Formats: sequence, C-alpha cells, structure tokens
Amino acid sequence: MNMRTLTGSRPKTLALTLLAVTATAVTGGVGTTAASRWYQRLRKPSWQPPSQAFGLVWTPLYGLIALGSARVLDRREGTERQAFAAQLATNLVLNAGWTLIFFRARSPRLALAEIAALNASNAALIRQAWKTDRTAGATLLPYGAWTLFATALNTAIVRLNPEER
Repeated sequence: MNMRTLTGSRPKTLALTLLAVTATAVTGGVGTTAASRWYQRLRKPSWQPPSQAFGLVWTPLYGLIALGSARVLDRREGTERQAFAAQLATNLVLNAGWTLIFFRARSPRLALAEIAALNASNAALIRQAWKTDRTAGATLLPYGAWTLFATALNTAIVRLNPEER
C-alpha cells in the first residue's frame, strides 16, 4: 500500500501541511504562559479543563488539520488549490494569533473578538474541505468543535474578569 492510499494525500503535500501546523503549534506553545501570575489570578469557570489537557487535545487536532488539509490540496488544482492554501494559512495565523493576544497581550476581550474570526475561518475551511472531500471535511470537525469550546471558555473568563481588557 502506498502512502497516498494510507493518508489520502501525497507525502510532499502532507509534509508541507504538517510543517505549517507545526509552526502554528510552536507559536502557540511559546505564546502560552499558563503558569504566569497574570493567568493564575484570572477567575476561571469551574468546567475549565486542567492545563495539561490543552496539549493533549491540540496535538492530535493539529495532526487532523494537516491530514484533512493535505487531502483537500491534493484534490484541487490551480486557483482552487491556491485559494484553499490561502484559506488554510489565514486560519493558522488566526489560530496562533489567539494565543499571542490572550496570553502575551493579556487581553481576553480582544482574544474573544479574534476567536470569533477564527470560528468563522474554521466554518469556511470545513465547508470548503467538505465540498472537496467528505473525509477531509470530517477530519476538521473536531478542530471546529474544540475551538467553539475554547470560545465558550474565553467568554466565561471575560465575564468572570470584567476588569481585564
């Protein structure tokens, strides 16, 4: 069985999408400062998962983003392929940007606005992936669901900490 059969994408395309999501993950990891005094003093909802859960969830999600996106890219050509690649790049910038805004800029309110844009980007990415390849679209659904959960968590933190910008 060749690699295309196992993943539904060419190895080069998968390697490139893995590289892109790895850069996003590294940016997010470097930008996250959950141990900071600022973050520790924020009031958080009782249903917030432990901090270790985030890495455990994001790792497979990034793999799914890479796999699903590679499947779409390998099934599109020309301007359609370029358009999806640009949509993916925008999505990954928004993904990494949330971490930098929330943790580095210490701005839960601005991060909430940014994650709304990320949710819109996720919906568009999933819709385009689904139209191209339903398996690819399905691999992106957990990412969309987790980001919606993160939005609820961000919203709760904003409500519990009205003094924060």
